[in-house]
Amino acid sequence: MSNHLEVHQVSKSYREHHALSNVSLKVPRQSIYGLLGPNGAGKTTLIRIINQIIGADKGEIFISGEALSPDHIRVIGYLPEERGLYKKMKVGEQLVYLGRLRGLARKEAKRRAVEWCKKLQIFDWWHKKIEDLSKGMAQKIQFIATVMHEPEIIILDEPFSGFDPVNAEIIKDEILALRERGSTVIFSTHRMESVEQLCDHIALINQAEKILEGSKREIKENHRNGTYELTHTGVLRDTKQFRILDAYDTIDRKTSTIQSVTQGSSNELLKAVIEQVEVYSFVEKVPSINDIFISKVKGGDHA
Repeated sequence: MSNHLEVHQVSKSYREHHALSNVSLKVPRQSIYGLLGPNGAGKTTLIRIINQIIGADKGEIFISGEALSPDHIRVIGYLPEERGLYKKMKVGEQLVYLGRLRGLARKEAKRRAVEWCKKLQIFDWWHKKIEDLSKGMAQKIQFIATVMHEPEIIILDEPFSGFDPVNAEIIKDEILALRERGSTVIFSTHRMESVEQLCDHIALINQAEKILEGSKREIKENHRNGTYELTHTGVLRDTKQFRILDAYDTIDRKTSTIQSVTQGSSNELLKAVIEQVEVYSFVEKVPSINDIFISKVKGGDHA
Protein backbone atom coordinates (compact mmCIF):
# COMPACT_ATOMS: atom_id res chain seq x y z
CA MET A 1 0.00 0.00 0.00
CA SER A 2 1.49 3.35 -1.07
CA ASN A 3 1.55 6.35 1.24
CA HIS A 4 -1.01 9.03 0.49
CA LEU A 5 0.58 11.60 2.77
CA GLU A 6 4.12 11.80 4.17
CA VAL A 7 5.52 14.19 6.74
CA HIS A 8 9.31 14.54 6.75
CA GLN A 9 11.13 16.00 9.76
CA VAL A 10 8.64 18.81 10.40
CA SER A 11 9.38 21.26 13.23
CA LYS A 12 7.48 24.29 14.49
CA SER A 13 8.21 26.64 17.40
CA TYR A 14 6.44 29.63 18.90
CA ARG A 15 9.10 31.74 20.59
CA GLU A 16 10.47 29.43 23.29
CA HIS A 17 7.77 26.76 22.90
CA HIS A 18 8.51 23.77 20.63
CA ALA A 19 5.19 22.64 19.19
CA LEU A 20 6.72 20.01 16.88
CA SER A 21 10.24 18.62 16.82
CA ASN A 22 11.39 16.67 13.74
CA VAL A 23 8.10 14.80 13.32
CA SER A 24 7.85 12.30 10.46
CA LEU A 25 4.74 10.31 9.55
CA LYS A 26 3.62 7.98 6.76
CA VAL A 27 -0.12 7.77 6.13
CA PRO A 28 -1.07 4.81 3.88
CA ARG A 29 -3.54 5.43 1.07
CA GLN A 30 -7.20 4.59 1.77
CA SER A 31 -6.58 4.05 5.49
CA ILE A 32 -8.03 5.49 8.67
CA TYR A 33 -5.11 7.00 10.54
CA GLY A 34 -5.40 8.04 14.18
CA LEU A 35 -3.28 10.98 15.30
CA LEU A 36 -3.11 10.63 19.07
CA GLY A 37 -1.57 12.50 21.96
CA PRO A 38 -2.36 14.41 25.14
CA ASN A 39 -3.48 18.05 25.08
CA GLY A 40 -0.71 20.32 23.90
CA ALA A 41 1.29 17.51 22.29
CA GLY A 42 1.38 19.19 18.86
CA LYS A 43 -1.36 17.36 16.97
CA THR A 44 -3.40 20.43 16.01
CA THR A 45 -0.24 22.29 14.99
CA LEU A 46 0.64 19.47 12.58
CA ILE A 47 -2.90 19.40 11.20
CA ARG A 48 -2.77 23.15 10.58
CA ILE A 49 0.55 22.82 8.77
CA ILE A 50 -0.85 20.10 6.50
CA ASN A 51 -3.82 22.39 5.76
CA GLN A 52 -1.41 25.29 5.06
CA ILE A 53 -3.03 27.46 7.71
CA ILE A 54 0.41 27.96 9.24
CA GLY A 55 3.86 27.14 7.92
CA ALA A 56 6.49 24.82 9.32
CA ASP A 57 9.85 26.16 10.45
CA LYS A 58 11.48 23.25 8.67
CA GLY A 59 10.62 19.95 7.07
CA GLU A 60 8.55 18.83 4.08
CA ILE A 61 5.10 17.35 3.43
CA PHE A 62 4.16 15.29 0.39
CA ILE A 63 0.75 14.31 -0.96
CA SER A 64 0.81 11.44 -3.46
CA GLY A 65 4.54 12.04 -3.86
CA GLU A 66 4.18 15.75 -4.65
CA ALA A 67 5.46 18.50 -2.37
CA LEU A 68 2.60 20.24 -0.55
CA SER A 69 1.33 23.25 -2.53
CA PRO A 70 -1.71 25.57 -2.58
CA ASP A 71 -3.27 23.34 -5.26
CA HIS A 72 -3.64 20.56 -2.69
CA ILE A 73 -6.26 22.54 -0.75
CA ARG A 74 -8.94 21.17 -3.09
CA VAL A 75 -8.04 17.53 -2.38
CA ILE A 76 -8.25 17.96 1.41
CA GLY A 77 -11.36 18.18 3.58
CA TYR A 78 -10.72 19.64 7.03
CA LEU A 79 -13.00 19.57 10.07
CA PRO A 80 -11.32 21.77 12.71
CA GLU A 81 -11.86 21.37 16.42
CA GLU A 82 -12.98 25.01 16.53
CA ARG A 83 -16.15 24.93 14.44
CA GLY A 84 -16.64 27.73 11.94
CA LEU A 85 -20.18 28.13 10.60
CA TYR A 86 -22.03 31.35 9.81
CA LYS A 87 -24.72 31.44 12.49
CA LYS A 88 -27.17 33.70 10.62
CA MET A 89 -27.14 31.65 7.42
CA LYS A 90 -29.63 28.88 6.76
CA VAL A 91 -28.38 25.31 6.62
CA GLY A 92 -29.03 24.78 2.91
CA GLU A 93 -27.58 28.04 1.66
CA GLN A 94 -24.54 27.60 3.89
CA LEU A 95 -23.76 24.13 2.55
CA VAL A 96 -24.19 25.29 -1.05
CA TYR A 97 -21.93 28.27 -0.37
CA LEU A 98 -19.21 26.14 1.22
CA GLY A 99 -19.48 23.58 -1.58
CA ARG A 100 -18.94 26.30 -4.17
CA LEU A 101 -15.86 27.47 -2.26
CA ARG A 102 -14.55 23.93 -2.76
CA GLY A 103 -15.01 24.18 -6.52
CA LEU A 104 -18.47 22.68 -7.00
CA ALA A 105 -21.01 24.23 -9.37
CA ARG A 106 -24.10 25.56 -7.59
CA LYS A 107 -26.40 22.84 -8.94
CA GLU A 108 -23.98 20.06 -7.96
CA ALA A 109 -23.31 21.62 -4.55
CA LYS A 110 -27.06 21.68 -3.83
CA ARG A 111 -27.54 18.10 -5.04
CA ARG A 112 -24.78 16.79 -2.79
CA ALA A 113 -25.87 18.90 0.18
CA VAL A 114 -29.44 17.59 -0.08
CA GLU A 115 -28.19 14.01 -0.41
CA TRP A 116 -25.97 14.31 2.66
CA CYS A 117 -28.65 16.03 4.75
CA LYS A 118 -31.07 13.22 4.01
CA LYS A 119 -28.40 10.62 4.78
CA LEU A 120 -27.65 12.20 8.16
CA GLN A 121 -31.35 12.73 8.89
CA ILE A 122 -31.27 16.53 9.06
CA PHE A 123 -32.99 17.55 5.83
CA ASP A 124 -35.94 18.89 7.84
CA TRP A 125 -33.55 21.60 9.04
CA TRP A 126 -32.62 22.76 5.53
CA HIS A 127 -34.30 26.17 5.98
CA LYS A 128 -33.28 26.69 9.63
CA LYS A 129 -30.54 29.09 10.68
CA ILE A 130 -27.37 27.62 12.13
CA GLU A 131 -27.93 29.53 15.38
CA ASP A 132 -31.16 27.55 15.89
CA LEU A 133 -29.38 24.19 15.81
CA SER A 134 -28.08 22.17 18.73
CA LYS A 135 -24.34 21.61 18.99
CA GLY A 136 -24.69 18.11 17.61
CA MET A 137 -26.82 19.24 14.66
CA ALA A 138 -24.36 22.00 13.81
CA GLN A 139 -21.58 19.43 14.00
CA LYS A 140 -23.36 17.35 11.37
CA ILE A 141 -23.53 20.39 9.09
CA GLN A 142 -19.80 20.97 9.59
CA PHE A 143 -19.08 17.32 8.79
CA ILE A 144 -21.11 17.54 5.57
CA ALA A 145 -19.25 20.70 4.55
CA THR A 146 -15.96 18.84 5.12
CA VAL A 147 -16.74 15.83 2.92
CA MET A 148 -19.29 16.92 0.31
CA HIS A 149 -16.65 17.84 -2.30
CA GLU A 150 -15.35 14.24 -2.06
CA PRO A 151 -11.79 15.05 -0.99
CA GLU A 152 -9.00 12.50 -1.33
CA ILE A 153 -7.76 13.24 2.20
CA ILE A 154 -10.15 14.00 5.05
CA ILE A 155 -8.72 15.44 8.27
CA LEU A 156 -11.02 15.41 11.30
CA ASP A 157 -10.00 17.10 14.55
CA GLU A 158 -12.11 15.67 17.41
CA PRO A 159 -14.94 14.67 15.03
CA PHE A 160 -17.14 13.16 17.74
CA SER A 161 -17.24 16.22 19.97
CA GLY A 162 -20.83 17.25 20.70
CA PHE A 163 -22.42 14.00 19.52
CA ASP A 164 -24.59 11.70 21.59
CA PRO A 165 -23.84 7.95 21.24
CA VAL A 166 -26.41 7.41 18.49
CA ASN A 167 -25.11 10.23 16.27
CA ALA A 168 -21.49 9.33 17.04
CA GLU A 169 -22.25 5.86 15.65
CA ILE A 170 -23.76 7.41 12.50
CA ILE A 171 -20.61 9.45 11.92
CA LYS A 172 -18.39 6.40 12.55
CA ASP A 173 -20.30 4.50 9.88
CA GLU A 174 -19.87 7.39 7.45
CA ILE A 175 -16.12 7.55 8.13
CA LEU A 176 -15.82 3.84 7.34
CA ALA A 177 -17.88 4.33 4.17
CA LEU A 178 -15.65 7.21 3.06
CA ARG A 179 -12.61 4.97 3.37
CA GLU A 180 -14.33 2.25 1.36
CA ARG A 181 -15.05 4.79 -1.37
CA GLY A 182 -11.35 5.64 -1.59
CA SER A 183 -10.66 8.47 0.84
CA THR A 184 -7.79 8.54 3.30
CA VAL A 185 -9.02 9.68 6.71
CA ILE A 186 -6.81 11.23 9.38
CA PHE A 187 -8.44 12.00 12.68
CA SER A 188 -7.35 13.30 16.02
CA THR A 189 -9.32 12.28 19.07
CA HIS A 190 -9.13 11.56 22.78
CA ARG A 191 -11.79 8.84 22.50
CA MET A 192 -9.73 5.66 22.50
CA GLU A 193 -12.78 3.47 21.88
CA SER A 194 -13.15 5.23 18.51
CA VAL A 195 -9.52 4.49 17.72
CA GLU A 196 -10.05 0.81 18.53
CA GLN A 197 -13.13 0.65 16.31
CA LEU A 198 -11.95 2.70 13.33
CA CYS A 199 -8.20 3.02 12.92
CA ASP A 200 -5.96 0.96 10.68
CA HIS A 201 -2.83 2.89 11.66
CA ILE A 202 -1.94 5.24 14.49
CA ALA A 203 0.75 7.68 15.53
CA LEU A 204 1.31 8.98 19.04
CA ILE A 205 2.78 12.45 19.58
CA ASN A 206 3.93 13.56 23.02
CA GLN A 207 5.77 16.72 24.01
CA ALA A 208 6.20 17.74 20.34
CA GLU A 209 7.78 14.43 19.28
CA LYS A 210 6.45 11.32 17.61
CA ILE A 211 6.97 8.44 20.01
CA LEU A 212 5.04 5.69 18.25
CA GLU A 213 3.74 4.88 14.76
CA GLY A 214 2.52 1.83 12.90
CA SER A 215 -0.47 -0.35 12.13
CA LYS A 216 -2.81 -0.81 15.06
CA ARG A 217 -2.45 -4.57 14.85
CA GLU A 218 1.37 -4.49 14.87
CA ILE A 219 1.51 -1.99 17.73
CA LYS A 220 -0.79 -4.08 19.90
CA GLU A 221 1.16 -7.21 19.00
CA ASN A 222 4.45 -5.54 19.94
CA HIS A 223 3.07 -4.51 23.34
CA ARG A 224 1.90 -7.95 24.42
CA ASN A 225 3.47 -8.67 27.80
CA GLY A 226 2.44 -12.22 28.56
CA THR A 227 -0.48 -11.29 30.80
CA TYR A 228 -3.47 -13.62 31.11
CA GLU A 229 -6.74 -13.62 33.03
CA LEU A 230 -8.20 -16.89 34.25
CA THR A 231 -11.17 -18.04 36.28
CA HIS A 232 -10.57 -21.09 38.42
CA THR A 233 -11.22 -22.95 41.64
CA GLY A 234 -8.45 -23.80 44.04
CA VAL A 235 -5.48 -21.86 45.35
CA LEU A 236 -3.04 -20.43 42.81
CA ARG A 237 0.55 -19.57 43.80
CA ASP A 238 3.52 -18.00 42.00
CA THR A 239 5.82 -20.40 40.18
CA LYS A 240 8.99 -20.20 38.10
CA GLN A 241 6.76 -19.84 35.03
CA PHE A 242 4.41 -17.07 36.18
CA ARG A 243 3.63 -14.52 38.86
CA ILE A 244 0.23 -13.44 40.10
CA LEU A 245 -0.56 -9.76 39.47
CA ASP A 246 -4.08 -9.65 40.86
CA ALA A 247 -6.73 -11.97 42.27
CA TYR A 248 -10.24 -11.70 43.63
CA ASP A 249 -13.09 -14.02 44.61
CA THR A 250 -16.46 -14.28 42.90
CA ILE A 251 -19.43 -16.25 44.25
CA ASP A 252 -18.09 -19.72 43.51
CA ARG A 253 -14.81 -19.13 41.67
CA LYS A 254 -11.68 -17.02 41.68
CA THR A 255 -10.37 -14.67 39.00
CA SER A 256 -6.62 -14.20 38.75
CA THR A 257 -4.39 -12.14 36.50
CA ILE A 258 -1.00 -13.71 35.91
CA GLN A 259 2.08 -12.78 33.91
CA SER A 260 4.52 -15.19 32.32
CA VAL A 261 8.12 -14.80 33.49
CA THR A 262 9.56 -17.13 30.85
CA GLN A 263 9.56 -17.20 27.05
CA GLY A 264 7.33 -20.28 26.98
CA SER A 265 4.16 -20.67 24.95
CA SER A 266 0.67 -20.04 26.26
CA ASN A 267 0.10 -23.81 26.24
CA GLU A 268 3.08 -24.30 28.55
CA LEU A 269 1.79 -21.57 30.83
CA LEU A 270 -1.67 -23.10 30.95
CA LYS A 271 -0.14 -26.49 31.76
CA ALA A 272 1.66 -24.95 34.76
CA VAL A 273 -1.60 -23.37 35.94
CA ILE A 274 -3.60 -26.60 35.56
CA GLU A 275 -1.12 -28.35 37.83
CA GLN A 276 -2.42 -26.15 40.68
CA VAL A 277 -6.07 -25.37 39.98
CA GLU A 278 -9.10 -26.30 37.89
CA VAL A 279 -9.40 -23.76 35.08
CA TYR A 280 -12.70 -22.54 33.60
CA SER A 281 -11.37 -19.79 31.34
CA PHE A 282 -7.92 -18.64 30.23
CA VAL A 283 -7.63 -15.48 28.11
CA GLU A 284 -4.64 -13.37 27.12
CA LYS A 285 -5.00 -9.69 28.03
CA VAL A 286 -3.73 -7.93 24.93
CA PRO A 287 -3.11 -4.24 25.78
CA SER A 288 -5.70 -1.83 24.43
CA ILE A 289 -4.73 1.33 22.58
CA ASN A 290 -5.75 3.20 25.72
CA ASP A 291 -3.37 1.07 27.82
CA ILE A 292 -0.53 1.69 25.36
CA PHE A 293 -1.31 5.41 25.20
CA ILE A 294 -1.15 5.78 28.99
CA SER A 295 2.01 3.71 29.39
CA LYS A 296 3.85 5.59 26.65
CA VAL A 297 2.81 9.07 27.78
CA LYS A 298 3.39 8.44 31.47
CA GLY A 299 6.59 6.51 30.85
CA GLY A 300 7.98 9.08 28.46
CA ASP A 301 8.97 6.35 26.00
CA HIS A 302 10.39 7.37 22.64
CA ALA A 303 10.07 4.32 20.42
